[in-house]
Amino acid sequence: MKKVVITVVGKDTVGIIARVCTYLAEAGINILDISQTIVSGYFNMMMIVDMTSSKKTFDEVSAELDRAGEEIGVSIKCQREEIFDMMHRI
Repeated sequence: MKKVVITVVGKDTVGIIARVCTYLAEAGINILDISQTIVSGYFNMMMIVDMTSSKKTFDEVSAELDRAGEEIGVSIKCQREEIFDMMHRI
């Protein structure tokens, strides 16, 4: 399994989740876990996804989600799970 951590942060607006999830579905990426909160008007979402069946490479997905985030006014970042885990080890 090729797990990736996706974070989405920014001012809350209509359609953020729909835009990200539609992109992932079209790219053949399965959402394994999702958590989202809104605090004082700021949206924060963290997703764990499986790219095993993806039609796109990690770099393509990362760049395309970055552009999508710019279009809707949020920051979308992707990290491979193993790198995320190494960065957050004590």
